[in-house]
Amino acid sequence: MKQTRRVAVALAFAVVAAACGGGTEATTTTVALTTLPPVTSAPTTAPPETTSTSTSTTTTTTSIPPEPGDPSPLNGVKVEDVELLDRRVVAVKMDNHPGARPQSGIQEADAVFELLVEAGLTRFIGLFLQSDSEYYGPIRSLRPTDPELVKPLGATLQISGGQSWVQSIAARADVRLLGESPPNTFRVSNGRVRERTLYGSTVAMRQVADTRGYSDDPPAQPMFSFGDAAVSSTGATEITLDWSDFPEVRWVWDGEQYLRFNADTEHNWLDIEGNEGQISADVLVVLTAVRYTASPPSGAGGSSVPAMRTTGTGQALLFTEGRLIEGTWERASTGVPFELSLTSGETMMVPPGRIWVSIFPSNRSLTWE
Repeated sequence: MKQTRRVAVALAFAVVAAACGGGTEATTTTVALTTLPPVTSAPTTAPPETTSTSTSTTTTTTSIPPEPGDPSPLNGVKVEDVELLDRRVVAVKMDNHPGARPQSGIQEADAVFELLVEAGLTRFIGLFLQSDSEYYGPIRSLRPTDPELVKPLGATLQISGGQSWVQSIAARADVRLLGESPPNTFRVSNGRVRERTLYGSTVAMRQVADTRGYSDDPPAQPMFSFGDAAVSSTGATEITLDWSDFPEVRWVWDGEQYLRFNADTEHNWLDIEGNEGQISADVLVVLTAVRYTASPPSGAGGSSVPAMRTTGTGQALLFTEGRLIEGTWERASTGVPFELSLTSGETMMVPPGRIWVSIFPSNRSLTWE
């Protein structure tokens, strides 16, 4: 018989409910996620203002050219071709409506962000540095949290439009955008509604960014601290994220990687040649965050949309090789990467590999067993 435990996690991640039932074959843990107090205050109805650091401080940095075998700042994987490390990150929004599946190109991304949008749906941001995709989509529109996530990477962000007040957030953050025009994007005939027919090539996106004079610098800092993960005795071969009233997202460790499901249905990708496969990741990082409503400034026009608070502190859950490592994240501003720490206070090291980062609402639950 499977043993089931229900756990409520408080600020110190204390267990306040104990196991029930018999048997010891497996353990399922349900977490009521609680976000720690924020480091900085921010409004609850409008997106936080982002000011470029160049307006307030002057920083001199010395760029060290990459060498063969250096780790990628996106996922810690060693890369032999230095040209693939010495260039910009291209970030591309992706639709995750059921009608947009199977998606294309997400399987080629070096790392992925996932976060909630309206109607309980999530969207992805594929991150490309040492890799590229010639067929990526469907591409969707900008949301207020997107610039906050890609700013520390110095990324050029490919979108399919977005409300003007949301695009102004990217402009204030000095995040360069690419819109839905050839040659970086193109329409495909896939039998879907129009908003799910825009695809693109990250190779062409790089070329367009070059012609516009956008920075081609790689990230100044790695996305996480990469290295051997802490030893953990907590098994987690199946992780379920209850994002919303839509079917939950399940990740299952198959001994080599995590495979993605929507409830019991495989979540697949589809390439330009018609080949299909299941979306997977080597490492899962779940960062809890407070969800709020971002609204346009007075008189700006437009509609309010959900957003996530990505400064402050929260829980950090690292899933690697079928195990769970718990800790916290901290971030003082949107201009710097997330800092992950173990519950002991030491730096949480993230193992190299294809990384899937979920910016997960702190009022939702997840389970693992």
